Amino acid sequence: MNIMITNDDGITAPGIIALAEALRPLGRIAVVAPDREQSAVSHAITLHHPLRAERQGDDIFAVSGTPTDCVNLGINNLLDFRPDLVVSGINRGGNMGDDVTYSGTVSAAMEATLMGIPAIAVSLATSGEGKSYEAAALFIRRLAQRVAEEGLPSDTLLNVNVPDLPRERIKGPLITKQGKKRYQGAIVDKIDPRGRQYYWIGSIEPTYEDIEGSDFAAVIRGHISITPLHLDLTNYASLELLRGWKL
Repeated sequence: MNIMITNDDGITAPGIIALAEALRPLGRIAVVAPDREQSAVSHAITLHHPLRAERQGDDIFAVSGTPTDCVNLGINNLLDFRPDLVVSGINRGGNMGDDVTYSGTVSAAMEATLMGIPAIAVSLATSGEGKSYEAAALFIRRLAQRVAEEGLPSDTLLNVNVPDLPRERIKGPLITKQGKKRYQGAIVDKIDPRGRQYYWIGSIEPTYEDIEGSDFAAVIRGHISITPLHLDLTNYASLELLRGWKL
């Protein structure tokens, strides 16, 4: 297999290093990742200034842009092969529920899917530095092999979340639906040393609704969550309702 790896934590993050090591037995591995952390940039693409890519080894590139930039640049310019699979991660912190709309990790996999390449996003559901990157990476190796054998449904990527537990305590994978987060925003509003007002967007520690069959419900019980995400965001159940509006 020809596999391209990216992330949003940056090219030196422990998750991407563990992932590359685990996937190497499957074939040729290329790493095209941001040269610094790009968390929560969603599907942003750089249009108003040039990008730079620094070669750091054979098939290893650090890009001065977003995860989406990395996928675009890697596939269309930097690599001399078209990947059979793109894997984004391993992210430090879960990407479950509504977080997928903010996630650079998920968006990189989405960009590959838009380009017609099977893609997996993988995150370690940890609130700390993370202890189980290797376990998560070894599972993704198994999943990548299965994707190679079976393929993926059209316009669909896999969003994987792995609990940060000792390997022997991680339970088997469950196919899940996207969950729901209870989000409480918080804005820090202060004055800097030069007397200018500034704002810092943050959040009170979020919680998730414990919905049966959801990504969060699986992970909180020690299971690996695999959620198929579809590129078509149309709410089909609402079409007839809206067509009934007198516009």
